[in-house]
Amino acid sequence: MDIKHNNDNRQTRWARKTLPLALLALSSFMISCADFLELDPKNEIIQEQFWNEKSDVENVVAGCYSQLQDYAVISRMMIWGEFRSENVIAGTDTEKRDVSLMRVLKENIDASNAYTSYGDFYSIINNCNIVIRYAPQVAATDPGYAESELKATIAEVSALRDLCYFYLIRAFRAVPYSTEAFIDDNQTMNLPATPFSTVLDSLITDLENVRGDAVWRYPSTTTINSKYQTGRVTRDFIDAMLCEMYLWKKDYANCVKYADEVIASKKRLAEMKARENGTGLSESTRFGDYPLVEDCNNMGNQFGYAFEEIFCNGNSDESIFELSFLKGEVNMKSNGPVGFFYGDAHALPGYVAPSDYVAFDIKNGENKVYTTRYDMRAHENFLSQGSMAAIYKYVCPSLFNWLGDPASNNFQGHMGISVYSGKGNNDNWTTYCKANWIIYRLSDIMLMKAEALVQMMSDNADTGEGETGGTLSEADADLAARAFELISAVNNRSLYNYPNNALNAEQYTTKALLNNLVYEERERELMFEGKRWFDLVRRSEREGNTSYLRQQVSAKGSQNASVVQSFLAQMDAIYWPYHIDEMKANTNLVQNPAFGSGENGSYETAK
Repeated sequence: MDIKHNNDNRQTRWARKTLPLALLALSSFMISCADFLELDPKNEIIQEQFWNEKSDVENVVAGCYSQLQDYAVISRMMIWGEFRSENVIAGTDTEKRDVSLMRVLKENIDASNAYTSYGDFYSIINNCNIVIRYAPQVAATDPGYAESELKATIAEVSALRDLCYFYLIRAFRAVPYSTEAFIDDNQTMNLPATPFSTVLDSLITDLENVRGDAVWRYPSTTTINSKYQTGRVTRDFIDAMLCEMYLWKKDYANCVKYADEVIASKKRLAEMKARENGTGLSESTRFGDYPLVEDCNNMGNQFGYAFEEIFCNGNSDESIFELSFLKGEVNMKSNGPVGFFYGDAHALPGYVAPSDYVAFDIKNGENKVYTTRYDMRAHENFLSQGSMAAIYKYVCPSLFNWLGDPASNNFQGHMGISVYSGKGNNDNWTTYCKANWIIYRLSDIMLMKAEALVQMMSDNADTGEGETGGTLSEADADLAARAFELISAVNNRSLYNYPNNALNAEQYTTKALLNNLVYEERERELMFEGKRWFDLVRRSEREGNTSYLRQQVSAKGSQNASVVQSFLAQMDAIYWPYHIDEMKANTNLVQNPAFGSGENGSYETAK
């Protein structure tokens, strides 16, 4: 049986004469942070009776955020971006509880799989298009809606729309693309799929055009400003998207440019907070002047502070954009997908679990994922106890108060309460899970910049110092050093016994070695955050083959290893099929040829 699936979201149904809007419970300066980010759509308002004043626009924008928090949306962010990778296998009773999920984990996907439906993303896209169409009309009639506010609104919903399209093209490669607002039942979105590169270029152009109008910082007039700051679109978020989009476009100079914009902005924020608090900036030797959140105490023997701040408390200074859920508010939206898929502190694992490849890497002394057992992410990301493994990230709080040394057999930490807002051990996961879902944070951007720098090295940089002899050119050596600095800064943050066991630059002296290192570090740092499969797809597109992807996915030792090796040898297969209902509703769609179930079986590959 399948759970929580909604296949009635076909594109032809995304347009309505009435628009569902979120009603706000409270208000303080414009819209309360809490209410804006924690909304429950309850009403429908006729178009002709709407769009008269600024609050009408604000309500629809708030509804777009609320839709992003929906189960159907976050679950696909997780599944599309992570669950086909080597990090994840089936958890507790998965085959009985969610057949579609089990088939994804077995790489047995067809066009009837519930997780291939994407209508919820198009619903958000359309509501953003509606705001862009009607907000100028409101500004023309409401004197309280200033032009600068209008521009900021358009930048905000443009970014949300572009985020949805970016998820869609990374999952499906070519998708129907439109910036038209569908507001009438007579309108149908019966469009052919637009190629990946065309959509990507359009998204980049759109973001470049609006980034100057976006808010950098929201007013600090509330005690939960941090939730507002990282839970709504800012210029930092737009720059983060541009950084990643240019990385996919293979425009590495612009990727570095926008990564630098984000890093500089985070440094300014750290300096501003230091002045406000009357304290100096951190002078940690672990990660230089990058404003990462410290994971250890001053003595260097207690870890988990960054883990707690980023994944448990949420909306950390390191965060750029995350979908925020209010802890303690049981009647507000909850992060159901984390509850279902990852479990909770009282019931582990959930529907998925960490693969043996990652969970027992340190315990078995293989060190293929984590170079040392002193990398505290090997203890924070998941639990491996006996033969059982479960995901900790987003589920459990930091493991403070380490007992013993990480190298000893009796090493353990104290596990506190979970990131849940319940009344007891038996509370429903999906009702009480309040873990935020992070879209971008600083270490992600740093590693994207490192990846771009490595790709900027010349091809003959693979004959540098090391086993092959030779010397890197001055330009390549500089790029290699800058990339390694970023990677090691992220890695050092998590080392229990720094500087012991730190990465050694002398072991990464070629472009190929550094390229592998940045992908390995991204896996360690961003595990279970909906990033890994997209990383593998991006590398496959760059290299023109799936060799690295198949090597990594095979590492989890799935029972269908032969399927992985044969099926995923096709470039088409690393993307998803269109759901069969989408094929029926949109007669201009042509099915991905790698998947045998659908309305048609072959097409000319869109690039």
